[in-house]
Amino acid sequence: MKIGIAQLNHVVGDLDGNSKSILAAYRELVDRGAELVLTPELSLTGYPPRDLIFKSGFVPRTLDCIEDLHSQVGEVPLLVGYVDYHTGSTGKPFQNAAVLLQKGGERQKVIKCLLPTYDVFDEARYFQPAESVQPLDVGGVRVGVTLCEDVWSEEFLPSKLYVKDPAGALAEQGIDLLVNLSASPFHAGKPGQRHRMLAFLARRIACPVIYCNAVAGNDQLIFDGNSMAHGVDGEVLLQGPGFEESLLVVDTEGVSGEFKPAHPMQEIYSALVLGVRDYLRKCGFKSAVIGLSGGIDSALTAALALDALGAENVLGVTMPSEFSSEGSVDDSEALAENLGIRCEKIPIGEVFNELKGSLAGVFDGLGEDVTEENMQARIRGLMLMSISNKMGHMLLTTGNKSELAVGYCTIYGDMCGGLAVISDLPKTIVYELSRWMNREREIIPWNTIEKAPSAELRNEQKDQDTLPEYDLLDQILELYVEQALSVADIVSQGHEEEVVRWVAGRVDLNEWKRGQAAPGLRVTSKAFGAGRRIPIAQRFRG
Repeated sequence: MKIGIAQLNHVVGDLDGNSKSILAAYRELVDRGAELVLTPELSLTGYPPRDLIFKSGFVPRTLDCIEDLHSQVGEVPLLVGYVDYHTGSTGKPFQNAAVLLQKGGERQKVIKCLLPTYDVFDEARYFQPAESVQPLDVGGVRVGVTLCEDVWSEEFLPSKLYVKDPAGALAEQGIDLLVNLSASPFHAGKPGQRHRMLAFLARRIACPVIYCNAVAGNDQLIFDGNSMAHGVDGEVLLQGPGFEESLLVVDTEGVSGEFKPAHPMQEIYSALVLGVRDYLRKCGFKSAVIGLSGGIDSALTAALALDALGAENVLGVTMPSEFSSEGSVDDSEALAENLGIRCEKIPIGEVFNELKGSLAGVFDGLGEDVTEENMQARIRGLMLMSISNKMGHMLLTTGNKSELAVGYCTIYGDMCGGLAVISDLPKTIVYELSRWMNREREIIPWNTIEKAPSAELRNEQKDQDTLPEYDLLDQILELYVEQALSVADIVSQGHEEEVVRWVAGRVDLNEWKRGQAAPGLRVTSKAFGAGRRIPIAQRFRG
């Protein structure tokens, strides 16, 4: 059987726009010989719709779109993911559903069985799960239809979460193939993990598995596509592209090949570029402004924005103070020249002195300290937000995950902005990604990469005056934040207790800052914001 896979970029809540793109993809795939067309999970509504579902007009308008699609499809069936009402007397009000639409045919509906509530997922807030699963008859072919989580067996989940096994139950009833409509968010290594899971599944149920994934940046989540198909032996029949829309046709009796993983830095780069492009586009912005410090974080952010938006849509602003080195300004200008973007120079020295003068009476008798350092960051934040307001650019913040973790950032200063592009990149990965981007030519000035990092808010300041070396810091953060190990467990792995306690204490203390941070693009398995819910006012330590 020839299956059409519509790897689409949905816009959450754009019911009419999503419907049009589904119909256009369907018609093209039918022209290319597809005998069944798949779309991603909740392709009509966009994923995740979250509390839009509770708006009184949302589901009725969704059902109107299903009616309209049904009236326009031909004899080749189309599977569409959408939100439907749950009609039972008890339970949640809605269901995560897919419907098979075909000219002259009765609609066949499938309900998602396994509803994830871990990590970034919260589906049990909205949906009632299916009580049972049954194959669909598609032109005499028995097709098992599953939705995203329904194919993730316990071998590939963080723990034993479910009692039911939808894919296994469908196989026991006799199916010729299994298809999965998915909206599976990306994190580093996820495409390879999915391949291993789907290959294992195909062998376990002894039938082909066709997987259709969404590709989109929706708020903090990035969906990477990488749709694929596996034969009964678990070998790859088709591997779709990552991080771009694609229309694919796979023959379930076709020739198999090998899974070809992308370079880890290529995956992260593509994810961040897609995330920036989609976030701005879907929020109604066309351009961005970035504060350029001469450091590696702002340089990487600018390079990613360039590839997402184009040089004409990126504005860099360098704002030197008396503590800024000449090299920092030079490096910012060299970066702008490499990228081909406009760069404005706005010194903050006079404003800083005026502000100190205005506060002199209030601060009488108190020596200068971190307050004055933060004032400089807040002046820069004010200037950048003013440019954003006046010129209609979205301000992109430039802080990395290591800094955000321990609060090495200024609230209402360098944290100002609409999107935190690299807030889920540890500093060590910032360096690795920057070097990878320079593999063929200098994009980020090598001096920016090689010099010691500094906030340059006081004389001769270096990050490592305050922080542990980034290699060490990121190791401890990986254990404390992503693996949720205790201080004692981390120390038992050979780390110095004083350093571990300092890092853990800073992470806990700065939850309030992260609660006010711009949304950040998720590329690791445990990002701040999406999927991590730690109370701000709490006293547990360890």
